[in-house]
Amino acid sequence: MALPLWALALLGLVGTSAGLRPRKLEFFRSETELNHLVVDESSGVVYLGAVNALYQLSAELQLEQQVATGPALDNKKCTPPIEASQCHEAMLTDNVNQLLLLDPPRKRLVECGSLFKGICALRALSNISTCLFYEDGSGEKSFVASNDESVATVGLVSATGPGGERVLFVGKGNGPHDNGIIVSTRLLDRAEGREAFEAYTDHATYKAGYLSTNTQQFVAAFEDGLYVFFVFNQQDKHPPRNRTLLARMCKQDPFYYSYLEMDLQCLDPSDVQAPAFGTCLAASVAVPGAGRVLYTVFSKDGRGGGGPRAGLCLFPLDEVHAKMEANRNACYTGTRDAGRDTFYKPFHGDIQCGGHGQVRASSFPCGSEHLPYPLGSRDGLTAMAVLQRGGLNLTAVTVTAENGHTVAFLGTSDGRVLKVRPRDGAGQFLEGWSVCETPALTCLPCAHSSQDPYCGWCVVEGRCTRRAECPRASESGHWLWSRDESCVAITGAQPQNMSRRLTVSPLPALSEEDELLCLFGESPPHSARVEGDAVICNSPSNIPSTPPGQDHVAVNVQLLFRHGNIFLTSHLYPFYDCREAMSLVENLPCISCASNRWTCQWELRYHECREASPNPEDGIVRAHMEDNCPQFLNPSPLVIPMNHETDGGCGVLAWGQGLTNANRPGDPSRGHDGWWPVSGSCSDPSSCKTDVRASGKLQVTLYNCSFGRSDCSLCLAADPTYQCVWCSGQGRCVYKALCSNATSECPPPVITRIQPETGPLGGGIRVTIHGSNLGVRAGDVKRVTVADRNCTFEPERYSVSTRVEPKQGPQAGGTTLTISGTHLDTGSEEDVRVTLSDVPCKVWVTQFGAQLQCVTGPQVSLGELHLEIYYGGSLVPSPGVTFTYRENPVLRAFEPLRSFVRSGPRIHDPLLVTVIPLQGTNLNKAMTLHEAEAFVGAERCIMKTLTETDLYCEPPEVQPPPKRRQKRDTTNNLPEFIVKFGSREWVLGRVEYDTRVSDVPLSLILPLVIVPMVAVIAVSVYCYWRKSQQAEREYEKIKSQLEGLEESVRDRCKKEFTDLMIEMEDQTNDVHEAGIPVLDYKTYTDRVFFLPSKDGDKDVMITGKLDIPESRRPVVEQALYQFSNLLNSKSFLINFIHTLENQREFSARAKVYFASLLTVALHGKLEYYTDIMRTLFLELMEQYVVAKNPKLMLRRSETVVERMLSNWMSICLYQYLKDSAGEPLYKLFKAIKHQVEKGPVDAVQKKAKYTLNDTGLLGDDVEYAPLTVSVIVQDEGVDAVPVKVLNCDTISQVKEKIIDQVYRTQPCSRWPKADSVVLEWRPGSTAQILSDLDLTSQREGRWKRINTLMHYNVRDGATLLLSKVGVSQQPEDSQQDLPGERHALLEEENRVWHLVRPTDEVDEGKSKRGSVKEKERTKAITEIYLTRLLSVKGTLQQFVDNFFQSVLAPGKAVPPAVKYFFDFLDEQAEKHDIRDEDTVHIWKTNSLPLRFWVNILKNPHFIFDVHVHEVVDASLSVIAQTFMDACTRTEHKLSRDSPSNKLLYAKEISTYKKMVEDYYKGIRQMVQVSDQDMNTHLAEISRAHTDSLNTLVALHQLYQYTQKYYDEIINALEDDPAAQKMQLAFRLQQIAAALENKVTDL
Repeated sequence: MALPLWALALLGLVGTSAGLRPRKLEFFRSETELNHLVVDESSGVVYLGAVNALYQLSAELQLEQQVATGPALDNKKCTPPIEASQCHEAMLTDNVNQLLLLDPPRKRLVECGSLFKGICALRALSNISTCLFYEDGSGEKSFVASNDESVATVGLVSATGPGGERVLFVGKGNGPHDNGIIVSTRLLDRAEGREAFEAYTDHATYKAGYLSTNTQQFVAAFEDGLYVFFVFNQQDKHPPRNRTLLARMCKQDPFYYSYLEMDLQCLDPSDVQAPAFGTCLAASVAVPGAGRVLYTVFSKDGRGGGGPRAGLCLFPLDEVHAKMEANRNACYTGTRDAGRDTFYKPFHGDIQCGGHGQVRASSFPCGSEHLPYPLGSRDGLTAMAVLQRGGLNLTAVTVTAENGHTVAFLGTSDGRVLKVRPRDGAGQFLEGWSVCETPALTCLPCAHSSQDPYCGWCVVEGRCTRRAECPRASESGHWLWSRDESCVAITGAQPQNMSRRLTVSPLPALSEEDELLCLFGESPPHSARVEGDAVICNSPSNIPSTPPGQDHVAVNVQLLFRHGNIFLTSHLYPFYDCREAMSLVENLPCISCASNRWTCQWELRYHECREASPNPEDGIVRAHMEDNCPQFLNPSPLVIPMNHETDGGCGVLAWGQGLTNANRPGDPSRGHDGWWPVSGSCSDPSSCKTDVRASGKLQVTLYNCSFGRSDCSLCLAADPTYQCVWCSGQGRCVYKALCSNATSECPPPVITRIQPETGPLGGGIRVTIHGSNLGVRAGDVKRVTVADRNCTFEPERYSVSTRVEPKQGPQAGGTTLTISGTHLDTGSEEDVRVTLSDVPCKVWVTQFGAQLQCVTGPQVSLGELHLEIYYGGSLVPSPGVTFTYRENPVLRAFEPLRSFVRSGPRIHDPLLVTVIPLQGTNLNKAMTLHEAEAFVGAERCIMKTLTETDLYCEPPEVQPPPKRRQKRDTTNNLPEFIVKFGSREWVLGRVEYDTRVSDVPLSLILPLVIVPMVAVIAVSVYCYWRKSQQAEREYEKIKSQLEGLEESVRDRCKKEFTDLMIEMEDQTNDVHEAGIPVLDYKTYTDRVFFLPSKDGDKDVMITGKLDIPESRRPVVEQALYQFSNLLNSKSFLINFIHTLENQREFSARAKVYFASLLTVALHGKLEYYTDIMRTLFLELMEQYVVAKNPKLMLRRSETVVERMLSNWMSICLYQYLKDSAGEPLYKLFKAIKHQVEKGPVDAVQKKAKYTLNDTGLLGDDVEYAPLTVSVIVQDEGVDAVPVKVLNCDTISQVKEKIIDQVYRTQPCSRWPKADSVVLEWRPGSTAQILSDLDLTSQREGRWKRINTLMHYNVRDGATLLLSKVGVSQQPEDSQQDLPGERHALLEEENRVWHLVRPTDEVDEGKSKRGSVKEKERTKAITEIYLTRLLSVKGTLQQFVDNFFQSVLAPGKAVPPAVKYFFDFLDEQAEKHDIRDEDTVHIWKTNSLPLRFWVNILKNPHFIFDVHVHEVVDASLSVIAQTFMDACTRTEHKLSRDSPSNKLLYAKEISTYKKMVEDYYKGIRQMVQVSDQDMNTHLAEISRAHTDSLNTLVALHQLYQYTQKYYDEIINALEDDPAAQKMQLAFRLQQIAAALENKVTDL
């Protein structure tokens, strides 16, 4: 963890222990990253754990001691002590401090690092250089912390009880190279032969289950009373989620019976519906005195939007204990079913709750052996975050108590520290990050604003301190820190303007020695007198002058303690001047005077503002009664025309309050200083000479009628308030008082423009007329004609204003508007501004004139907006001119998506042959085969193939005429070769057809003797030439056919795969409905161990029948149990096996069978079986190593131990098969079966059209058609079931498909056999029983063809009846063959055929006529069908890949047996100094993939309840061979002569080989499986399945070998000293006597 975290921890820990004296902020800088920090509360010494170092600092953070802990030579895979000769991968590695804890009672420090598997050391607290204990050679038992820096380790040092041993409780995650221990209790002192840091007891550890997919990240550890707690995050993978868990266990519980964990959830109160905070990053418990509450910091990533968030949640420990006890009671006393979803077994899996009667948890506070443990509950505690932060993560928390108040310090992801005081269910931020060391100059920010219990205002010292640092903090009012204790303040003063008596609250308790001083501004201080809560100060001798623009001057008065001149409080006191108060508000002296906060009054007669008198006279407006001031109320008029003067008496008429005196009416005189005279009445003539001044402001509108109204229409349309008229004499718009000849009728209209200017004769278009004087309103327009034809007037579109086009545009803006009007070019373009709802429309400077053009800007909302035009800041009226914003256009798609670049594809010179080839580039980039065209002259050249670089077309057989005839050149008038792509044509040359019949001239000047010779030679040359031309044309045609064949294979693969996926979807639904038919453990082991035996499914181990007379059964069983005990003697069993293997008659088959019997007999003690196998393996390996042929080991099952290994793998991987690899294997099997049955399958030759095996490929094209028949199962009451069959299927094949479909939800072992059912077809009123062979079967000589649905003419949609044999009554006229007939058929050497006659059984007549060439041609034609292998392979590829990945993917959970045995092989290779990687690779391959997986892959019926047809088995064999090839490192060079099966997967083999290599590498890097872990796993298998096996039968069969080689075994036992000591020969003789019922000669 970085430095800011530990600065945070220092605050919490130092603040509680390191003295309360004030000190300056110290710091310490480490050269490497700091990891952990602890503080000794008694001494204040600070201990730091850093990368490669430990530091011991004083309380002032001065370095006292330093110890280097790294780097050192290490590797995470190696076990300490590290020696370079043993650990070749070792390198200098940093040591990250993982754990740093104090043990104050023993005065020692516990420190653990990441080096050497996380071992720990004990050091002295007084001097960390003194190492008290360190041991790196104790092995795995001393590995405490994680050696992975990214995996957290937490710990706690405590005692197991009062006076008990000091132990270390540790919690850590399981890193990739850790020992798997999650929680453990470690000794700190040597006890009972155990060293420090070893487990407290053998049971005081919890390890993660080997197959567990959950990972833990520990956060904190703490204790509370009898218990120790761990807080950690767990990443579950099924289902994937993160959980925060709180675990508890008793400190004095050495067996972990009390371990209990439950979930903690922290919710965000700002969004209750949102998921809870995901991960706990830190946790801390308040120290005693602050309340036992767990403070947790949670985070939430920002993947859901909104960025990261963090929250602080509180969990009271009382509630934690109560919830945990409730969970324990629910598990102990509840039902098993009720607790199944709530409770689980931590680190392992399920747990069995319930069934414990009325046992109460309180009776067993630390659990018990008979109660469920360890216990996990998903029913935990949930809390609302008391504080949330967005945009960052809270990464650390520590909690302290100060003055009875809890304070939490939080570290943030950006390196800051927050101080929080949880209060009333919410978190309150406190200022500052250190303990009262941020300077605070006044009381308010110190005590009130921060609400920090650490910081308060010390009144007597005048500074911010902790309570303990304030000398008189216990006295009333001397240490202030909360809002309940207000800062000292002056709350009142009398008199107001001459302040002397000051009220102070709260006044701190003052002693006789305390004396206060008063200080006014710059005046010298003087003594103050205290009376109760009042302080009496003398007035200052001089007062500063009033500043300009103010009516008062503020003087600061301070109260000080005389001793040290310590500031107590201060206040600003005003000294005011009424003469200045009247001028504060312009033109409102009375209101300004009477409305201020002072005691000033307004004298109407003298127009003055004076100090208020106690007895005011008349004519006074008293203080704070400004409503009585004279003022304007209703001035009129408010609208005044320009260039028109009014009389003074009539200009503005105002009525107001307080107007008792006024000028005479009509008096033109004006007031001064900006006041208007007011008209009114006067009753007293003498008072009419006095000005009465009214306070108030007038706001009037000045306007000009001619602006913007250039014609009569615009003038008369103006607002009537303006009283504008059209003055005909002046020819302009003026105020009515300025015109003597106003007119209400406008001059004749003038049309300046019409739009549009043209139109159709039929009319029907809208015409817009522009001009001036076109009326004032729509009613003024009486009639409109165009070309003497009436034009319908649209009144709603009439406007006397400017005009804008277009009327609408997109919301994003960018529309160019054209604004029409009159005099739009007034001024310059800089003076014009156009807006739409305050959004500018940018005017084009180049388009400024009679029309304006502007570009709209983006708008926030849609809708119709008014357009506004400003000239020089003045708004031009434009009523009704609007523009509508519409939704932005959205581009969905465009076509075509591609075309030619410029001139299109580049075509090179063509080669003119019979099949015309064309070479070029990019030919199929923008055209398909069907779109491209080629012509030879006027006729089409048929397109055959089109690729990126080649085009082939077949020309007409007869030379066509040219498309463009050459008039002049008639000799070369040949047809052109034209290629057409789209609209472009390319003429590439001319095509000449060969029309010559003979090149031999008929007459020459040669001797007649030479003529015949020349003719013969010419004919020969000509024939050769024609043959070569024909061969070349044939080659081109075949090449074209092959390319088409390749295309068809690709299309077929795609189609077949699509069909298969649809069908497999149905199969998957069936799987989900009925489940994968995995065999039970007994059936599985019986088939794997004994089905390949000579008796097959009749083997006694499968039937389980022990052939013993009932009278002897008790004696025999007792003897067999004794024989079982004898087999459990390692000395006997080793001698037994060696003796048998030394016998020449003991064959390889017998060894296999013996090993399988031994596996069943010892199944109850698989740990012992594994030990025997390991011992025999070491002997076998020694033999091969001595013989220097180690690679040959495990190649075959030639020894008992090799078969024991096969059985051991089969046992250990059964659950893995069932849970993981079984489903992809079953789907692969079903996919192959479905693909095979989709095409014809020859029932006699066992060959199919669709297969992966070339030897099982049906070599002929068989005509067939798919049918869907409805099948009714008699006496089962089910509806008709549709079944897909082929018309070429035999009746038995049809029966199998029907049974497969009808009984698909049942295990295959419960299906009826095909020969036990009868299939009946009723095409009409009659019924016909269908069978493979009957009297109607087709005969050809000695051959008879098996009947098919086509033979019976069964058509699509037919209804068939399936019934048991004997149920259906055969009709009398049926042509079913008789038993004698069928017997006769079978006697004819089974000469029957189904789809294809065997090639070696053709009729003699035909075979004699056949030639070698015809046979070769037949073979070639047969090999063409090999493309079907590619089709099937491509269809099944995904299923093959899925199976390989499930078996070989390193990300999957590897069974522990595989890891255990592979490590054993690696150890032995290292022991025998075998450095050849190929050897170890061969061992691993022979022990797992070839010994187990290939066997299961070739025999799916070993694990599934299915029937494997021979044709399906042939395809599985190909995949199994591919799997074998992938596991070998030998590179197989492929050639044209290589088998088709090898060539089929040649491309994928390299990928599969890489998967195998990565699989082996991944297993090697996994955590080692110890002997203890493996034995535990084997014991679980024994316990779960041994009872189901035929153990007694196996023992009886084993004894048969003892009986057969009795003497040899007795001799071997008597020669062995160890066997003699245990009297093994004597015991065997006793068993033999009991089993064989004979008297021995003992």
